[in-house]
Amino acid sequence: MPRVLLSQAAFDDLLPLEEFLAEAGDPPSGDLLAFVLDALQVLSHQPGIGRPVEGGLRELIISRRRSGYLARYEFDDVRDLVLVARIRHQRESGYTEMEL
Repeated sequence: MPRVLLSQAAFDDLLPLEEFLAEAGDPPSGDLLAFVLDALQVLSHQPGIGRPVEGGLRELIISRRRSGYLARYEFDDVRDLVLVARIRHQRESGYTEMEL
């Protein structure tokens, strides 16, 4: 079973997500981190579930009410590791610079 790890960039994405949601009038729940981390655990059982995107990455859709989040990740089957590169809200315009 692959381990799921967040890159520093993905972890750093979580605070601006809360700010973005507050500005959009969608008050963040106090457990945003727990919600996202829990949803990412599906990758430990099904690392290929996300849709393929550029650069050999995949993108997982994490639904929350009427919207949700997008998590870009890389699966390394040799190391049995899923590395989450970035996380954003679906209503954001795009990812900032991709870093793994």
